[in-house]
Amino acid sequence: MQKVIVIYFSRSGNTEKMAHSVAEGVESCGIAVIVKMVDHVSPKDLIEYDGIIIGSPVYFGQMAAEIKLLIDKSIQVYGKLSGKVGGAFCSSGGGGGYETTVLSIMEALLIHGMIIQGTTERCHYAPLTIGKPVDQDLVDCVALGKRIGELVRKLT
Repeated sequence: MQKVIVIYFSRSGNTEKMAHSVAEGVESCGIAVIVKMVDHVSPKDLIEYDGIIIGSPVYFGQMAAEIKLLIDKSIQVYGKLSGKVGGAFCSSGGGGGYETTVLSIMEALLIHGMIIQGTTERCHYAPLTIGKPVDQDLVDCVALGKRIGELVRKLT
């Protein structure tokens, strides 16, 4: 069975809430999904999944150090994630930096040879929220999960 992992870091609970909505979208495609805080994921775990979605709060226009640490350690599995489907999302307390955060996560996934699909709808790159996610933010997260789930289903 195809599997997707949603990895996140969250202090306030906002990014975590988004992660569960992303997972809901993946599940709606009939794909197994697991949601894990980044502290409980090792680089070798990533090999097991057909899709990898990463969510982070925005800190000074960048991803959280905890997410960056996993990405830095992922050199251990370099070359083994090629062809997998990837995605990103982020939350912010305000002040900007949303696009730079999701794009930096996506850059790392692309360097691993992963496949990323944008959308012509809202949130072209990835779901972004300011503060506590509102209903539309969670709808965007579900849509990301569905997009990843459908792509995983087509490619694997």
